[in-house]
Amino acid sequence: MALRRLGEALSSIPPLQSALLLLLSLLAAIHLAKLLLRPRRLEPPGPFPWPLIGNAAQLGSAPHLTFARLARTYGDVFQLRLGSRPVVVLNGERAIRGALVRQGAAFAGRPRFPSFQLVSGGRSLAFGGYSELWKLQRRLAHSTVRAFSTGSPAPRRLLEQHLLGEARALVALLVRGSAGGAFRDPSRSLVVAVANVMSALCFGRRYSHGDAEFLRLVGRNEQFGRTLNRDFYGFVRGKFLQRRGRLRPGAAPRDMLDAFISLQQEQPRLPLEHVPATVTDIFGASQDTLSTALQWLIIFLIRYPKVQVKMQEEVDRIVGRDRLPCAEDQPHLPYVMAFLYESMRFSSFVPVTIPHATTVDTSIMGYLIPKDTVIFINQWSVNHDPEKWSNPEDFDPTRFLDENGFINKDLTSNVMIFSLGKRRCIGEELSKMQLFLFTSILVHQCNFIANPNEDSKMDFTYGLTIKPNALTINFQMKLGKMPSLPLTFQSISSLTTKRLVYEHNGILKCIS
Repeated sequence: MALRRLGEALSSIPPLQSALLLLLSLLAAIHLAKLLLRPRRLEPPGPFPWPLIGNAAQLGSAPHLTFARLARTYGDVFQLRLGSRPVVVLNGERAIRGALVRQGAAFAGRPRFPSFQLVSGGRSLAFGGYSELWKLQRRLAHSTVRAFSTGSPAPRRLLEQHLLGEARALVALLVRGSAGGAFRDPSRSLVVAVANVMSALCFGRRYSHGDAEFLRLVGRNEQFGRTLNRDFYGFVRGKFLQRRGRLRPGAAPRDMLDAFISLQQEQPRLPLEHVPATVTDIFGASQDTLSTALQWLIIFLIRYPKVQVKMQEEVDRIVGRDRLPCAEDQPHLPYVMAFLYESMRFSSFVPVTIPHATTVDTSIMGYLIPKDTVIFINQWSVNHDPEKWSNPEDFDPTRFLDENGFINKDLTSNVMIFSLGKRRCIGEELSKMQLFLFTSILVHQCNFIANPNEDSKMDFTYGLTIKPNALTINFQMKLGKMPSLPLTFQSISSLTTKRLVYEHNGILKCIS
């Protein structure tokens, strides 16, 4: 009787729908059979993937939190499927360091996503595949960034003066916008300020905060990843084409773009078109991550007013009121540095790195990982590991200070925000220097007041970086007039006449 009713029910379904139902049932059965019959002993475990979509629907709006939750069930190495593509997720310092440091070359690839091939005309350092050409491109880029930031004294002073001038302009803009007790969203001003520092380094000039072209390119940095391969790359390439014909052989580079063109002439194995692509990467990645970090730093200052006061007291005690903080003050401002490291740890504003891919068949923690497997690196899991950090969900800068009040350098090295290994961010030291100077100058000059009509919850939007949702803040100038710059931009122009030369070991040096 039951079989007859089932037959009658099936006979009432139109032939086309019956065929589709049969096909879907067959696909599901084949998919399940593959999962059950294939050898799984050496594959990473993971949640059941649904036909066609895999585990994509499980990731939610905060994948880094989903990854950490799944790691509690399946371990620090587990496997997902996004559509039909297998993806291995690494959590925790042991798994991540084991892959990126101990097997750096094996995990240094990038997935062959079509979108990655479009970035900067397929010549991107950040998104490009691991190859001999890529290693040369990275070596030249790293030496150039180091030369203009933390290398020789002259370019380092030049960077500092660019940043001091931009920080002064930023303070004036924020305070002016808060006149009459007004509350304002500082995010766009922070984006333009950081972009101006990078513009000065890369192209030798800054832009007005009201410049229409510059604002169109960088004023909405949450869209940077979507416009990188069009508008911004075109902007940089235009400057490159202007410079290429004008730069005389042997002339002293005035900025990073000049330096890259000169290096390419010394190293013709790097195609000329890789120069604008590399500068685009350096500019774009820096302005996006740094402006996001500064937004988090300011939110922490209003969220934790006692921390704000303690930072201001330390800066006033060390720097005084007759000058602005400078790079030489950094060793004497341990609480400011502790605040920066705790902000990076707590926010983990780069929670998951750009996806990696394996370049060979390899293994990690006993699991076999085939060549060309997509790898997700969950940095957030390291920064919030309860076995590494006491009360990781509490914001506490003092965790980075030792019993004598000095920075605990062993502990700061545990913060994972700039990745590790072959793909470690080449601008890490440059970024830390900029964050220190911007933050110390802001707390030296301003009081930050939260809007009492807004919820202080730290909600965010997930992307390449975690961006805090907009909050309005009142910026009040502290007592006293803002000190003048130690040097004017005109007086440091002579620093740019120093010549950067390429050494055979791939290092840029500054000579008189």
